Amino acid sequence: MTNDGSRGLRTVSPLPRAWRFVSAAEIIEAADEAPGATTMERMRFGRAMQAVLLLASVGSATAMGAPALHVEPGPTVLDGEPVHVHVTGVQPGAQVALTADRWFAGLSTRRPQAQLMRSQAVFVADPQGRVDLRTAAPVSGSYEGADARGLFWSMVPVQGVDRAAQDAVDTTQVVLRLRADDTVAEARVRLQPSRPAVRVVPADGLPGAVFASLPGDGKRPALILIGGSEGGTLITQSAAPFASHGLAVLALPVFSPPDRSGAREVPELPAAWVELPIETLNRARDWLAARPEVDSSRIAVHGTSTGSLLALLGAVHLPWISAVVANVPSDVVWDGWGPGVPPEQRSMFSLGGKPLPFVPAIGYDEETRGYEHGVPVIVRRVFERGRAANPERAVAARVPVERIAAPVMVIGAYDDQLWPSGHMAQAIAERRLEAGLSTEALLYPGAGHLLYDTGYAPTTGYNLGLRKTGGTPLANAAAQGEVWPRTIQFLKRALAAN
Repeated sequence: MTNDGSRGLRTVSPLPRAWRFVSAAEIIEAADEAPGATTMERMRFGRAMQAVLLLASVGSATAMGAPALHVEPGPTVLDGEPVHVHVTGVQPGAQVALTADRWFAGLSTRRPQAQLMRSQAVFVADPQGRVDLRTAAPVSGSYEGADARGLFWSMVPVQGVDRAAQDAVDTTQVVLRLRADDTVAEARVRLQPSRPAVRVVPADGLPGAVFASLPGDGKRPALILIGGSEGGTLITQSAAPFASHGLAVLALPVFSPPDRSGAREVPELPAAWVELPIETLNRARDWLAARPEVDSSRIAVHGTSTGSLLALLGAVHLPWISAVVANVPSDVVWDGWGPGVPPEQRSMFSLGGKPLPFVPAIGYDEETRGYEHGVPVIVRRVFERGRAANPERAVAARVPVERIAAPVMVIGAYDDQLWPSGHMAQAIAERRLEAGLSTEALLYPGAGHLLYDTGYAPTTGYNLGLRKTGGTPLANAAAQGEVWPRTIQFLKRALAAN
């Protein structure tokens, strides 16, 4: 009998090189044959070993028979980071029902109320008693096919539940519930829009704009965000999420149209998007250069929808732009619009005080009369008509993207029903390729216009109204789930310090 000296354990002898597990019968038989042991000692040893083996078997059964719901990496996740939902401890082949609830208001400054949304799916446990949403396809539910984000994007409104004020509910929290083997379990995950340390402040001197950045020493690369035709301050909601990834972000509204009541969110901004000076970006650069935490030699511009044109034109004419992202872009300049602006008469942009050539979008008023008659409104047709009727003007109005020296990313959707961003993004990439320039192009056949989310928010309501934005809920969510991380990666590479 020896003492190993490490844990106070006593062993009869070192384990042989080849060893095996023994059965309960063998252990009890060995106890009966133990030399020098009394009958009572042999009985006590045998009963003790039987108890140990019984407990082991019960523990094994409990591991299989106690369903558990896991959400990783933790109860709080930065929105857009992967969330792993899986179930363990279910009887093999058993049905597993999962639901997910979330109060959701959408990305809008004009919707003060949230709606309770829900998704559901039924799975069959694998031979190990597990269900992993990354690899398991539901046999029924609100989505089809294996999809780690399926329960998040496939939510629909819960009928019979009143809307709630956004400040009365947590719109970031998702509650997941499991029902399997007569067991009910619950797990919660908070999709945090940004890191708590991000500081967001008004950008003094730039109406409606905000600046967002993480604290810390040293200078950070900067990003200017430009929104689309919605105008107002909606784009400012994206400042903190981008800043959470180490960028100093200036979200810059460029116009503020009136709402249905005639009120304007930012009265200091133009009410119409017409002959907007490309030099507007120079003011943003100067503002950033005055910030001690900003490296003004590394500034990218990210534009969405009509804002993509300002980003691309800026990269053509302003050499200080270090990188450009054009999300659901256009490759040509269109006519401007807004209160008091006659249709098809004035350009969206100007340079040096002179309007840029443009293509008139034809028939917007006629198309939008669909709202009055309950007919789907497909704004894409307005742009397609204008381009088809004016091929020479389209050539003159083309953005000369081959003159952009900075890295370029374009993101397009072929089922975009607001304008044909898929074909226009493709045209941008092809023109640059002809000039020997590379472009990071993300093009999605089944997706629509709304590609500026993370893939973890409901996409089921995008086309429920009369105004269609395009894409299926699955295709839109799948595209978003790729666009967000790829955009962050592109910006980090393009803005990396030498």
